[in-house]
Amino acid sequence: MRTTRSSSVAPSTEEDAVSMTQVMEMMRTLQENVATSRSEQERMHEALVASQARNEELNRVNEELRKALQGREERAIGDTSAPPSPPRSFPMPFSQEIMDTVVPANTVAVKASFTGVEDPEVHLTAFHTQMMLSGGSDAVYCKVFMSTLSGTVLDWFVSLPTGHITTFQQFSKMFVEQYIVNNAPPLVPYDLFDVRQYQGESLKDFLNIFGAQIVRLPGKDEEIFVRAFKKGVLPGPFSESLIRSHPATFAEIRRRAVAHIAAECEVSEKRGNVAPAKPHAQTRTQPQRVMEATAEKKGQRMHHPYDPKKSKGKGPGRPRVSNRSPRYEFVMGLADLIAIPNIAARLKVPEKTTDKVLGPKPDAWCEFNKSFGHSINSCLALGY
Repeated sequence: MRTTRSSSVAPSTEEDAVSMTQVMEMMRTLQENVATSRSEQERMHEALVASQARNEELNRVNEELRKALQGREERAIGDTSAPPSPPRSFPMPFSQEIMDTVVPANTVAVKASFTGVEDPEVHLTAFHTQMMLSGGSDAVYCKVFMSTLSGTVLDWFVSLPTGHITTFQQFSKMFVEQYIVNNAPPLVPYDLFDVRQYQGESLKDFLNIFGAQIVRLPGKDEEIFVRAFKKGVLPGPFSESLIRSHPATFAEIRRRAVAHIAAECEVSEKRGNVAPAKPHAQTRTQPQRVMEATAEKKGQRMHHPYDPKKSKGKGPGRPRVSNRSPRYEFVMGLADLIAIPNIAARLKVPEKTTDKVLGPKPDAWCEFNKSFGHSINSCLALGY
């Protein structure tokens, strides 16, 4: 019985020790959790305080902005200045039907512009040519043509009575009549005889200029065209070919000029190219032997007999005759000439040598050198 009781007491002691250990571990864990929770609460409290401070700052700024806006509105209400002027209304010469027409989005913008100094007929032609790409109604033509006017021309358009323009034909007629003074004078066929080819002008350029004048003529007289071109073109191979074979039409002149223009361009390119230099080895001449050169010179030397007539006038004591013109000739004397201030400033006057005789004539005085020995007319320094 004693043995059984002792064995039953030992296990209960071990179980109590284990349970105490677990309780201590649980208490330690709870203490750590409480500490962690307390630190988290402190951190959240600090964040809440900071957030409250930011909210107070934002409220203060909003209040200042509200007061500033309120003050501005009060000043605007109390302002007694003049009321704003209504928007300016521009009179429009187009009729209401044209004004109500909307320009399609696919309408091509016209690049031509009229400032009042151009030819109105030329401007109308350019406008019609560009409007052919997109087309449009009569009202669209009126509105697009208005966009090509600028400067004083636009002022003229605005000055027209309101609702006066009803069709594009009426608009274009008024436009041409307003600027009819800018029309180029009509060209007559005989004016072609005044078109000339300048020196240095290529045949291609002259042909284009001459052709542009022909386009402006109302009639087509081919004989006058050909004769005027033959008169205006410069003398040369092409002009000679026209004289040898008279062309019937100006189109024939164009066809015959094609080959000549091509040759002319090729020649001008040829002249513009720089010819390459010869290699140095090909340009060197072979050295000639001294003996051969001396013998060749001796063979070329000719012996002439003595002629006493040719030696006349070469002996000593004979005057030397010379046909050489004097070195310089002036209307006034050289002494007066070098005294002019503008000339004296350009002369390099030598140093004075009064104690030295410069020349074979001790009695002759030179005003330029300020010394004896030669006269001023034979002064070499002044001549240089």
